[in-house]
Amino acid sequence: MAPPAALRLDYVSPLPPVRSGIADYSRDLLPHLAPLCELRLLLLPDQEVEAELTARYATAPLGTPHEGRVPLYQMGNNRYHLAVHAAAMAEPGVVVLHDLVLHHFLLDRTVGKGDAAAYRTELARDHGWIGETVARPVRFGGFSNAAQFALGARRTLARRQRGLIVHSAWAAAELRAEDPELAVRAVPMGIPLPPAADEATGLRFRERLGIPADAPLIGSFGFQTPIKRTETVIRALAAPGLERVHLLVAGELSPYVFYDREARAAGVADRVHLTGFLPYDELEAAIAAADLALNLRYPSAGETSASLLRVLAVGRPVIVSDYAQFAELPAEVAVRVAPGEGESGRLAAAMRELLAAGERLAGMRRAARRYVATEHDPARAASLLRDAIADLAGRTPPGDRDVRVPPPTSLVWSRLPGRLEVAGATLPWAEGERRRLRIVLENRSPALWLAGERGPGGVVFELQLRTPEGDLLAGRPWPPLPGDLAPGEGAEIVVEVRRPPGPARLRIEPHVLGVAGFSALGGPVWEAEL
Repeated sequence: MAPPAALRLDYVSPLPPVRSGIADYSRDLLPHLAPLCELRLLLLPDQEVEAELTARYATAPLGTPHEGRVPLYQMGNNRYHLAVHAAAMAEPGVVVLHDLVLHHFLLDRTVGKGDAAAYRTELARDHGWIGETVARPVRFGGFSNAAQFALGARRTLARRQRGLIVHSAWAAAELRAEDPELAVRAVPMGIPLPPAADEATGLRFRERLGIPADAPLIGSFGFQTPIKRTETVIRALAAPGLERVHLLVAGELSPYVFYDREARAAGVADRVHLTGFLPYDELEAAIAAADLALNLRYPSAGETSASLLRVLAVGRPVIVSDYAQFAELPAEVAVRVAPGEGESGRLAAAMRELLAAGERLAGMRRAARRYVATEHDPARAASLLRDAIADLAGRTPPGDRDVRVPPPTSLVWSRLPGRLEVAGATLPWAEGERRRLRIVLENRSPALWLAGERGPGGVVFELQLRTPEGDLLAGRPWPPLPGDLAPGEGAEIVVEVRRPPGPARLRIEPHVLGVAGFSALGGPVWEAEL
């Protein structure tokens, strides 16, 4: 491996005073990373940077030629990273991916600016027909939280980089499983070890909120969204054995959470304390006031929670969701609770057990500080980061790839729009005349129409020739689709029909063979009076 001085680095990230966790992370990281390489900060347009940083480190505007330097992009899931994303898409480098899911960022920079077409294009580029299908209803306000977490919207960005760095083994495994061609390294996030939580400061904070000094207090810290599961915590407070427990929610509330209403419904409103956004000093006091912290999360965007690590760093154990990257936390600092059905009961049991075990809680407090001091030491994290960048810097990006996935088939896709025309049935058609008709098909659905011989899911065509006496073709075999028909493809089927005497109606209707009989295709139908 080359010596540290050989690494020349262009650092691209939001920086303080931007109100971003990644900006704070950069402030803590830079003093330890700078001695290990030749470091230059590339300043993002339209973002202020603290004078202390520009005085301490070499700087240049974003867009300055790298001239042999390795671009290091700090990428998050919010609008502060617009310029970072654009630069990384244009110039391969190493990306520290703080969130595996960038879907919310994609929505913000496309639909948020009135450009639903760009959203559809980019989501389709990353996720094929699935992305295109998910994007369609967004144009009309049809947003899906499930889709936003299931579709990461990161594939093109990832494949244009020399390598990716994440903060957990779980995140690295997820990326490798999705795309084995990616070069991924896991490096822990560095967190400076602050002084232990000051008990006197915590007591004064409790007093201001009217929380008894001897009441067990659990805290949920940071921006509050539905995925933080705080409503589940509120419901758990009503469980037997937790009658004296108070909940402190210190953080800005999303418009999609309704904690006041939930607390009133659960009969615990007098024990739920909402502070809203707190400046840093006040947040420190709030953490010091708590006996135990909660950091539930489901679903997860794959992010490493800096707020969680800062809570551990001051000596507060946590209860976390037994899910994704949070499952990596050791048992001596975190109790894991599985999300899903019965979560509130499991959470109540965990809180009841921990708050009643004073010695165990004190031991977890000490272990939490030791864990951060060893596993997340900023100097160690910077050294590992520097080694990972040096390892990845010389690699060639995999490059853009056609990510279209196999479409669904007519076995599972019930509505199959398409075009169906019939050639050879034009009038006049003499009574008794036999004709060969050409059924011309075009598949305009997102699904693969299976050949009729496939059995269940196969497409066949029912021919009806209705007269006053009934259907003259009843009982005849239905012609099958001769081969699989992909979206956008066409096919022809030739059938022979004899014109009966008197009035008649010819109808041709496609069907999908079902497991028990036949099911209507929900697609095109052709019919004509003869």
